[in-house]
Amino acid sequence: MKKEDKAIIIEQIGEQLSQYSCVYLAQTSGLNAEKTSALRRACFGDGIKMLCVKNTLLKKAFEASETDYSELYDLLHGETTLLLSNTGNAPAKLIKKFRDKKETLPILKGAYVEETVYVGEESLETLANIKSKNELIADVVALLQSPAKNVISALQSGATKIHGILETISKKED
Repeated sequence: MKKEDKAIIIEQIGEQLSQYSCVYLAQTSGLNAEKTSALRRACFGDGIKMLCVKNTLLKKAFEASETDYSELYDLLHGETTLLLSNTGNAPAKLIKKFRDKKETLPILKGAYVEETVYVGEESLETLANIKSKNELIADVVALLQSPAKNVISALQSGATKIHGILETISKKED
């Protein structure tokens, strides 16, 4: 490959990295074409960008990036698949879901999520349990709605009690 071609590829990888806030490194070697296609379809369906890249080119793209990916450099060996997402837990959930089909691959090498580096397969459960921004917003909205719902419920139950009392009094008069 010519040096100019490598520079173009490094620039393209860098552009992809700048568009996503979460970077996962996985090992997918050993998956046959059918399973790799299934993984690509699952990634596409979940809004995850999947790229198979050369380690040296990825390292150069990491180095050129404004973000500090230096802790991931040691993980760039063997075959590396890059999973990019703007939702922190989406790739981890995808890997777990894909493995539920009796698969042993993909294997998580490491991840850069919300300015934190996770290294190794043992981080998969932690990453899958991280709440996404939308999930956190939904939790806050639910917490804010809870007191209002309690007040409305109390007012409605009070009205029901008053109605019941008035109805009972009106029946006694008859």
